[in-house]
Amino acid sequence: MNKSNGTNESKKKVLLHVCCAPCAVHPIEDLINEYDVSLFYSNSNIYPKEEYDKRLSFAKKIADEFDVDLFVDSYNHNEWLEWIKGLENEPEKGDRCKKCFEFNLKKAANFAKNNDFDFFTTTLTVSPHKSSKTIFEIGEATEIF
Repeated sequence: MNKSNGTNESKKKVLLHVCCAPCAVHPIEDLINEYDVSLFYSNSNIYPKEEYDKRLSFAKKIADEFDVDLFVDSYNHNEWLEWIKGLENEPEKGDRCKKCFEFNLKKAANFAKNNDFDFFTTTLTVSPHKSSKTIFEIGEATEIF
């Protein structure tokens, strides 16, 4: 049974890639009435590890607050460094960001596909420091489904 509307209709499952808890609140609020929302924390780009862990602890609090599942990808900063190799000095919104978005969105898409989600999306578009247009283009090009 669907908790929110009391019907026997099941909601479609959406996986929400979470970059940080503050950016996750509004998308969760927007999605939760229509979808079965689960969070996906995959952020090997965050360094140092203490910052990654701090953001993860807040993501756990948000997941608890909204009573949604949180899946945590393994942290592998070296894998991310290899992925963006040669772009280390790119400015914000430069080519390194595009590669980083691709890295995280591919991980989210693969997790979603392998765990029977209907859709995946990301909180990255919430940030005023990120290009939503670029993120959407990369997400749509991630032809995993």
